Amino acid sequence: MIIGADMRELKEFTIPFVGLKLGQHSFHFEITNTFFEHFEYEEFNAAAIKLTVLLDKKSTLLEFTLSFEGTVNVQCDLTNEPFDQKIEGDYHFVVKFGDEFNDENEDLLIIPHGSYEVNIQQYVYESIVLALPTRLIHPGIEDGTLKSDILDKLEELSPKQLSESENATGEVDPRWDELKKLLTDK
Repeated sequence: MIIGADMRELKEFTIPFVGLKLGQHSFHFEITNTFFEHFEYEEFNAAAIKLTVLLDKKSTLLEFTLSFEGTVNVQCDLTNEPFDQKIEGDYHFVVKFGDEFNDENEDLLIIPHGSYEVNIQQYVYESIVLALPTRLIHPGIEDGTLKSDILDKLEELSPKQLSESENATGEVDPRWDELKKLLTDK
């Protein structure tokens, strides 16, 4: 996790911890597409995510838990139709103090002794983007309510499914019977 030299820090995600008492502190954020545009991430048409940051300040370290839920408007991988994808998740990481800044471990951030604030924008960004499903499929495809030219064309072009054991005439190939015997002869 490396923030590029040209990556400006978003001030609202810089948490000053020096004046906070030991114990738990909660911060709330509304995340919109503007946040993702900052990272030049353009996969979302829109975003409406509520983020709660729980900071547990201890004497030698800071524990952060990010909890988020909301929706991101994305394009369907099959039809390219836009839809709202629900998104939610939690992410936990620890901030310790050391001789120099080090963010090589994804669950541990080391900041220099004497630091009085920490910016968490990269953790917020990565935890949300990684919470997305690998395939974005419009819910109307599963329930049959989405009508689209692309879906019609996919259906038209898809090979008609034959069961593995049936040949084109609809008869069961006798070789399968021999193989099935092997399964039952255990």
